[in-house]
Amino acid sequence: MNSDIVDLRSFYSSLLGRLAERSIAMAISSVWPKLPNERLVGLGYTLPWLDRFGVDTERAFAFMPATQGAVVWPPGGPSATALVFDEELPLVDSSIDRMLLVHSLEHAESPRETLKEVWRVLSPNGRVVIVVPNRRGVWARFEHTPFGTGRPFSRGQLNELLRDANFTPSAWSEALLFPPSKRRFMMRFHNILESSGRRFWPIFSGVVVVEAQKRIYQGLPVAKRASRRVFVPVLSPQGAATRSRSDG
Repeated sequence: MNSDIVDLRSFYSSLLGRLAERSIAMAISSVWPKLPNERLVGLGYTLPWLDRFGVDTERAFAFMPATQGAVVWPPGGPSATALVFDEELPLVDSSIDRMLLVHSLEHAESPRETLKEVWRVLSPNGRVVIVVPNRRGVWARFEHTPFGTGRPFSRGQLNELLRDANFTPSAWSEALLFPPSKRRFMMRFHNILESSGRRFWPIFSGVVVVEAQKRIYQGLPVAKRASRRVFVPVLSPQGAATRSRSDG
């Protein structure tokens, strides 16, 4: 089951969502080296973190999967949002310096094909930062948050997937070490639980965060793929087709 744009916006406007956003931002910061004049693309639902990390970039775009839906971003300027298929990004080869994937890979039809497409659009020194639900974590077991939907990953599974797509993982982190309780009493202790969890139970974090570099010395030939997508205009009439009869 995928979380749509309405559910995602509703979650991140709640108190639990704001605490989750802050925890993930801290984990991303620890694996986010500065890149001067970078071109940044967020794939999935990345708006809360693009607002933080996209300030000093040359340009930043928010790519949202067609199955999720999209909203205009940023709200105070020209739109930098695009509705995309994650296996067919509307970018030329080697045109982006960094990609951020949140609420993306766990919902991909083929995570391997998605990462191959990310590899294609990244520059030779490009980097990808990925946030996915942790298979061992508590958050993946509750559907009242977006991290309880889609396909969770272990660190080993994510590492193997990245290497198969010609990426080299270079830094790891974790976030959401407090329980996904909606009780305000429990949320008061999220700072204590988060800091304690980083020390005592990081293996049970809610999400795994990894930064990986594009590997170019082992490039593989890529066969041209025919698009599997069928575009149907939203306003196209969907009634039964009529058939003309010949006279006589």
